[in-house]
Amino acid sequence: MSTTVEAGDGQAEAARDGRVPIARQARGYVALMKLRVVELLLVTTVPVMILAAGGVPDLLRVAATLVGGTLSAGAANAFNMVIDRDIDRVMHRTRHRPLVTGDLTPPQALGFAWVLTVASTLVLTLLTTWLAAALSLVAIGFYVFVYTLWLKRRTSQNIIWGGLAGCFPVLIGWAAVTGSLSPAAWVLFVVIFLWTPPHYWPLSMKYREDYSSVGVPMLGAIRTPSQVGLQTVLYAWATLACTLLLIPVAGMGPVYAVTALVAGGWFVWETHRLYARALAGERIAPMRVFHASIGSLSLLFIGIAVDALLR
Repeated sequence: MSTTVEAGDGQAEAARDGRVPIARQARGYVALMKLRVVELLLVTTVPVMILAAGGVPDLLRVAATLVGGTLSAGAANAFNMVIDRDIDRVMHRTRHRPLVTGDLTPPQALGFAWVLTVASTLVLTLLTTWLAAALSLVAIGFYVFVYTLWLKRRTSQNIIWGGLAGCFPVLIGWAAVTGSLSPAAWVLFVVIFLWTPPHYWPLSMKYREDYSSVGVPMLGAIRTPSQVGLQTVLYAWATLACTLLLIPVAGMGPVYAVTALVAGGWFVWETHRLYARALAGERIAPMRVFHASIGSLSLLFIGIAVDALLR
């Protein structure tokens, strides 16, 4: 590990001296945004806009919401990397981040984060609604101050409450279309809230040694596999129940109902499988639950879009 740190220090010095090639710096700025994570947030946004509009929404507004949402989430992720650069140096899975490799310096990353924040706010304010822009700012602030600075290193409840930041894209999408928030939007908010812990806990199980090495109390790092497995089961069932609540609240049709049952059932099945293997002392595969969570959520929101368009 010391060799890695020394190499990182040398690269960071090179960045400060301006000796890092422009192409590497450019890739570093893109990496700060964690676009693979942002992609899932955007998958939930468009179907919500279709549901809010009761059909195909204005395409310029959709584009503006996606651009603004990408910039907003990218800003939150960039702030997070600046704050967490000390533990990112130690953790195996984060050793390639640009502030560890020295492709970027902390001032560069911090400045980029502020630029993204301002840009996202302007895009959403000028091209969608002021409420969407305000919700975007709240999401950034919540992720940075509540999750990263307050909860992440202090409590195993970090993902439960810190995950609220990831629920905002559905509200932003709804507000971008209507300028307000209806009960259906809040149901979807709760769906993402309940889905986030069982989505992330399996990842923390896979990287439990990483989190333990830096003292971050992720549930998967401080509890036994059976204890974590049970929690994923309970939250997966709660997520399924909440998705069905959207049927009476938003007047969803049979396409959505069937999709919600299939998607939720898939997620629940995988969590039960993880729990059963953990109880039996067998080798577990937590990433199966992680990938199932992504697939099931994507399927659910595709069902939302299709159902809304058919109606």
